[in-house]
Amino acid sequence: MSFIEKMDDVFREKWTFKKAMPIQTKMIPKVLEGKDIVAESPTGTGKTLAYVLPLLHLIDGTKKQTQALIVVPSQELAMQITDVIREWIKGTEITVAPLIGGANVKRQIERLKKKPTIVVGTPGRLNELIRTRKFKIFDIRHIVLDEGDILLSREHRVIIKNMISGANPERQVVVVSATITDEIERVASQFMDEPLRIQLDRKHLPDSNTVIHSFIEAATREKTDLLRGLAHLPDIHALAFVNNVDQVLLKEMKLLHNKAPIAVLHANMRSDERQHALRSFRQGKTSILIATDLAARGLDIQGLTHVIHVDVPHTTEQYLHRSGRTGRAGKDGEVLTLLTKRESNDYRKLTKGLQPIEKVYRYGKLEEKNNGQK
Repeated sequence: MSFIEKMDDVFREKWTFKKAMPIQTKMIPKVLEGKDIVAESPTGTGKTLAYVLPLLHLIDGTKKQTQALIVVPSQELAMQITDVIREWIKGTEITVAPLIGGANVKRQIERLKKKPTIVVGTPGRLNELIRTRKFKIFDIRHIVLDEGDILLSREHRVIIKNMISGANPERQVVVVSATITDEIERVASQFMDEPLRIQLDRKHLPDSNTVIHSFIEAATREKTDLLRGLAHLPDIHALAFVNNVDQVLLKEMKLLHNKAPIAVLHANMRSDERQHALRSFRQGKTSILIATDLAARGLDIQGLTHVIHVDVPHTTEQYLHRSGRTGRAGKDGEVLTLLTKRESNDYRKLTKGLQPIEKVYRYGKLEEKNNGQK
């Protein structure tokens, strides 16, 4: 009998998918058993429900106690997961509250007084509320780190470790991400009890889609003009990545001056500005959303035709995280890199073995090859 058949009626009625994703069939039974888990599965493969559904069975909404904590690196991802949970808990006594930076902290404290069953939060705000004793972390028995590679990086590592060590000694810890490095696995194992390792890659997935990896050779000064041209192409719906906020702001200024249909997303924006940018992009009012990695982490944006690497990523993991946002739900997609000659060697290393098809664009000219990775 599958886990779907074992679900409570209120949840089973909400299950509208033809079948479970591989990460869900592997992970859900183990979460229900109370195991500590480190799970790696590509972006867009159903990881959120792989931990949300078992959590809903492990917690008790009739208890006025916060029992589960989901930690994420960005405000947008926190709200996205909160919205998913809200849909699933309709008709139950389970409650959920987001605790994110950029939002009114007094309102969040009032929500905590009502003892929401599940809290979804970002590290900075959670740390602030724990330090001021507004959030009683000791009550927590289930902790999920979504985008675990970011949360266990050096920037957040101390906060996360303190958070977990302050939780109930019998806590369950689940770490999920599209990429888990050896270092992250070592760090995670320090506060987990014999964690089960679950690892899936694209070849394990049922989708029959094709993702083309391609590049345009262009000088650095040409990249903004290229983005402007791409933004005006018909039917393009692209997420474009740059490596730092300064470059996002520079490109925003130049592109909006030229009336290009773009929006931007970065950590220095107010919460309402970020929501407006996402809304305009999701509604098709803008064709390209330019973002930094952290700002776009975990966002579920439907129907992306392209991922554009304006700047070449620093690592293979970063390339995979970005690229996994297109070619989802059985649809084809294209991963396009704007490439200077200086970046060519790095690009070859990052993409070695990834291309089922190689398209080579040269500024103003197109050549197509079907020879695979060179």
